Amino acid sequence: MGITKTQIFNAEQNELAVIFKVLSNPARIAILQYISQQDACICNDIVDEIGLAQPTISQHLKELKSIDLIRGEIEGKTVCYCIHLPKWTAVQASLNSFFDTTKSNCC
Repeated sequence: MGITKTQIFNAEQNELAVIFKVLSNPARIAILQYISQQDACICNDIVDEIGLAQPTISQHLKELKSIDLIRGEIEGKTVCYCIHLPKWTAVQASLNSFFDTTKSNCC
């Protein structure tokens, strides 16, 4: 596959593409839904809830952290994850703006 030409698109388009790419995996959606319903969450709880192997969950958590949707704090030998509300709100606003600007142009 060739290199994408991200430089020909504006910053908002590139950022939305990255967000959509990270959110395109159903396991990540399930992880976000689970974390968003908890006060705090330990990685092993996510493994038990989602039903995937711990290394797989860790990789998905890494992807979610890469766009700053979640934060993790080390507490002893465990890591507690939570939704990063400022970024969560910003992503929500970006997605709302993207969908709200679509005109009804049915063929």
